[in-house]
Amino acid sequence: MSNPLQGAQFVLAAHRISQLPADQGAEVAFAGRSNAGKSSALNTLTNHKGLARTSKTPGRTQQMVAFSLPPQRGVSASPESDLRLIDLPGYGYAKVPLDMREHWKQEIDAYLHQRRSLRGLVLIVDIRHPLKEFDRLMLQFCFDTQLPCHVLLTKADKISRGHGAQALVALRKQFADESLSATAQVFSSSAGTGVEEARQAVMALLAKPREGAHQGRER
Repeated sequence: MSNPLQGAQFVLAAHRISQLPADQGAEVAFAGRSNAGKSSALNTLTNHKGLARTSKTPGRTQQMVAFSLPPQRGVSASPESDLRLIDLPGYGYAKVPLDMREHWKQEIDAYLHQRRSLRGLVLIVDIRHPLKEFDRLMLQFCFDTQLPCHVLLTKADKISRGHGAQALVALRKQFADESLSATAQVFSSSAGTGVEEARQAVMALLAKPREGAHQGRER
């Protein structure tokens, strides 16, 4: 099966949302704690090993990075070819200076509230750990604003398949118990687990029109 995310290209890295590409078309943002495997997931999904920077030192992504995607059939964007992935700064790495962490907290909040081309969020969560405060905040935000969210439970190769299935069931139960509407799947960049499913989830988000609170949440 062909990869609809093949051909993604680096566009720019922005320190503020005002520096991002024009707010038109459709984009999906990737968010997650700095050691959850976000860059590896982006590289695997796009089949481009060098697209997003990966490092043994977490927290290197300290800007919002925009990647363009080739035109896709069935995706309502205006213009049709204006499709993007946005890599949000990794959050929660202790060695990032406090003022930098506060800056990115404000910028991510502004991005999520103001960016009208945003169609959905892919939240990267390490399958070996329970949801952290950042994860919960992002999920609650998506629910409150009706912004679709898809969770990738990454690093599934680090545990057994049975434990991975149990973690997914537990997370989905947690969503139901807390009245959250996010979807979730098991994922591994190194083992290729769930890659095709994740690609289709990203494409479904890009094709989804704005609706509900997300359509008009200007400040």
